[in-house]
Amino acid sequence: YAMLLSLIFLIVLVAAIVGFVFRHEIKTNFESNLNLALRDYNVTADRHSEAVDTIQRTLHCCGVQNYSDWERTEYFSQRGIPRSCCKSQNDCSEEDLKDPNKAKLKVFVDGCFFLVTSTMESKMSVVAGISFGIACFQLIGIILSCCLSRYITNNQYEMV
Repeated sequence: YAMLLSLIFLIVLVAAIVGFVFRHEIKTNFESNLNLALRDYNVTADRHSEAVDTIQRTLHCCGVQNYSDWERTEYFSQRGIPRSCCKSQNDCSEEDLKDPNKAKLKVFVDGCFFLVTSTMESKMSVVAGISFGIACFQLIGIILSCCLSRYITNNQYEMV
């Protein structure tokens, strides 16, 4: 049992170190994937389009850097900016979303990349604290299982 807990502890420790060391690559990768999701965005319910809509609705943002990122997509030429960018769903018409000047007043102008990364960085202290707590419990489990193993080994002749 101690070996299993030690293995899990080492895997979590390596994952944390790799995540910390490669955090800039993770950001770059996220930005390029968000750009790809915008480029391939469509109204059919695929996972990437739903993820973009959820991010934009939840964080009150639009596009990668700003709302004008949508102007370079095929979706914009057909339907304009997606409705998930609208500040108010009742006040957003399709004509307004096709005109970038009118859309600027009706949609969120901030980009999602900065908001997502800043939200993740602000929550990292909570994640680190929870991870540290779990690691402490794992270490206590490892120590107690080693003590139990030693106790059983030392007293094996007294057992009935």
